[in-house]
Amino acid sequence: MAIDGVSGRTSYIGSGILNLRSQLDTLTEQLASGKISTTYAGQGSGRSMALGIRAQLNAYSSYADTATNVNTRINVANLSLQRLVAINSDVKGAAVSAGSTIDNTGQTAGQKTANLDFFDSVDMLNAQSGDRYLFGGRITDAPPVAAADQILNGNGAAIAGLKQVIGERKQADLGVNANGRVGTAIGVLPAAPPTTVQVTEEELTAPPPAVAQPYGMKVSAVSTNIVGATVTQPAVPVSPAPAAQKSMSVDLGATLPKEGDTVKFTFTMPDGTSEDIVMTATTTAKTPMDANTFLIGADTTATAANLNTELGKSMTQLANGAMAAASAVQAGTDFFDDPPQRVAGGPNFAASTTQVDGTAADTVIWYVGERDTSASQTDTARGTAVARIDDAITVRYGARANEQALRTQLQNVAVFAAVTTNVTDVNANGKIAALNQRIAQNLAVIPGTQTIQDIQADFAGAQASIKATTDRQTQSKVISQTLLDSIEGINNDEVATKILALQTALQASYQTTSDLYKMSLVKFL
Repeated sequence: MAIDGVSGRTSYIGSGILNLRSQLDTLTEQLASGKISTTYAGQGSGRSMALGIRAQLNAYSSYADTATNVNTRINVANLSLQRLVAINSDVKGAAVSAGSTIDNTGQTAGQKTANLDFFDSVDMLNAQSGDRYLFGGRITDAPPVAAADQILNGNGAAIAGLKQVIGERKQADLGVNANGRVGTAIGVLPAAPPTTVQVTEEELTAPPPAVAQPYGMKVSAVSTNIVGATVTQPAVPVSPAPAAQKSMSVDLGATLPKEGDTVKFTFTMPDGTSEDIVMTATTTAKTPMDANTFLIGADTTATAANLNTELGKSMTQLANGAMAAASAVQAGTDFFDDPPQRVAGGPNFAASTTQVDGTAADTVIWYVGERDTSASQTDTARGTAVARIDDAITVRYGARANEQALRTQLQNVAVFAAVTTNVTDVNANGKIAALNQRIAQNLAVIPGTQTIQDIQADFAGAQASIKATTDRQTQSKVISQTLLDSIEGINNDEVATKILALQTALQASYQTTSDLYKMSLVKFL
């Protein structure tokens, strides 16, 4: 009978050692990596679930990055809005308290504050987060608002800025007689007696059909407490083409007014506000008469003539004072409109022309970001930037510098900063006082209109949604990671114990194998 060698007998033991060695290597690798396997095949029946969980975790990480970016952009935008709110308060306060003291530059201290704040406002609306401009809607690669200096002063001689538009509008509103395009006359109405004082809007020279004069003051109402006097209110414009000329009048009748009796004439200004001229009767003759007074004459005819003369002076003062301020405010509305509105013919304004659209070739276009065009009328400013922060959740955080609240504030701060007045102008105080009043009112909160705080509230809502979603995802991520670890991970103590046991078994196998290899037939016998 043949006798096998030791090597043949020990090949079975060698296979066992290799198997133990393989198990030890696998456990050592698990202990080092913390994973049950480096391949999905080695994860067993849980591998499909592990794939889904890992995809979900990757999505959470992507959403977290998006949330961080959006929060950063909103925070930067909010800093701009906070500064704009402060500017509103600064300029409104300056308009209320600065008074009408004009220095040699033709401006008040409040207007100089507004000038600095206007430049700051433009910077705020051109805010960036990274390489993204935040107030241009979907146009994010360029500043949405023109340079502050160009908005105020224009871009060269051919392209008008706000100051030029204000100057042109003032000239158009004043008219050739510098009286706001209204005049007074005695007994002009058909069969009107010489005791009647009539105030008439300037007639627009134009071919039929007649159209309303677009510039100057408009007659609005007349009232009096003079016993026996009668008033005629302005005629209602005829539809569809309003009358080219309207007038209002007061007939003093046959009874002389008493000392202190008044006649009030109300006019609508270019910006839609109203101003009153209250003429007070007096028996005290002066040269010149006190402002807004008229001398009671020997009879009502002479008194009407005195009223007519003094009213003409008062209307000229109103036109060059409060109306000039209202004209500047309306010019601001025209300039910041889309498209901007210009006086036809510019400085060469003629009575038969109207307003025309300004273009980039002749007028600074202050906002060059995305507009709410007919193609996107249902798309709000917030909807111009949308980010997905979860599978079924998006946040809207876009903004446009031409939103109502932002445009209105920028417009009024710009007008306040742009108006200048000659210190030698006798109507300067009236003009500045009226401008101060209008700017303060226009910067106040008007119920029913958008405010900057409304935009901030929209952003706050977006950030609240981001926080709630991020918090939920953080909790879900912990749960998902725990589940993934149960599939992919290991128990370190258990693996270490197995390694120790394998090392012991392997050491014993090595010793047995070594002893077997040392055996011989001689030693056996």
